[in-house]
Amino acid sequence: MGGELKIGELASRAGVSRNVIIIYEQRNLLPCAGRTQGGYRLYRVEDIERLRFIRQACSLGFSIDEIREVLPEPGAGLAECRRVRDRLKSRLEEMDAQLARMRVFRRTLVAYLEECEEALTGRRGNACPVLFGISRPARRRSKRWPHLTLRGKEVSRGEKGAKR
Repeated sequence: MGGELKIGELASRAGVSRNVIIIYEQRNLLPCAGRTQGGYRLYRVEDIERLRFIRQACSLGFSIDEIREVLPEPGAGLAECRRVRDRLKSRLEEMDAQLARMRVFRRTLVAYLEECEEALTGRRGNACPVLFGISRPARRRSKRWPHLTLRGKEVSRGEKGAKR
């Protein structure tokens, strides 16, 4: 049996359950397994790395369809490699844009935390400034949160003509 693994061994070595392997096979993320005369599934050793990649991609938020797009078919040539490369580049650009939005939102949360700390130490009235700041119309928000939306437009610190 050398280069072939039964489903339990593959699951153990790849760090997934047997059910996950069957689901991935049904969704065409894994090549269909061969069968023994007794009907047991037989997988290739290469499927271990493929399963690990799928698991990691899922944990990073890739959908099943996105994973299918970047997984080359076994024995794929350079045309397939170009397609995978292009999809990976596109996904990286999407992730970079999402990270930028997350950094902006992180700054917002840090500002909110500072406002809460000031309120809780008695330096800022007796109401939660975060709830007050969130409930105010965008055009009247504090200068302290310049990265928040202003009339439906994202505004950053140095932007000219931005009314606060």
